[in-house]
Amino acid sequence: MDSKGAVEAALFSASRPLRVRDIAERTGLSDASVRDALKKLKQEYDERGSAIRISKIGPEIVMRLRDEYSDYSDRFTDAEIGRGMMKTLVAIAYHQPIMQSELSKKIGARVYDDVPALIEKGFVNGKKVGNSKELTVTKRFMEYFGVEGTRKEDIRRWLDSRQLS
Repeated sequence: MDSKGAVEAALFSASRPLRVRDIAERTGLSDASVRDALKKLKQEYDERGSAIRISKIGPEIVMRLRDEYSDYSDRFTDAEIGRGMMKTLVAIAYHQPIMQSELSKKIGARVYDDVPALIEKGFVNGKKVGNSKELTVTKRFMEYFGVEGTRKEDIRRWLDSRQLS
């Protein structure tokens, strides 16, 4: 068995980011072999200018499209989040934790429709505080959008680099 091919297949078929240990256990490879295969795959994708990249999100690894190719992908997939809802999601990510009532003052009453949908999609957590909700983004947000890092500063830097803030 080609360890690089096994790791590539695992990342390609996974519905979520994986830890090195997860890949090792399910493929029968050692942790060191998985790390070596990941390094080689990342290098190959980078050297040939592939639309695919291998990224780390905290301790987890994921196979993603490079940002510059996402427009092409969007043409072949159904939009999960419309522009208005995306504006709400970006505001939550940038200002988190933020109270829903404060968010409504910033971007309008549409947040009262958007927030329940974003919670249902798993992108936002809403914790009841008094008469409002304290809103933060979830791990699913980081995974879905390929945000590398989980700290507030990491998320802001990612949003700023894409001019989404």
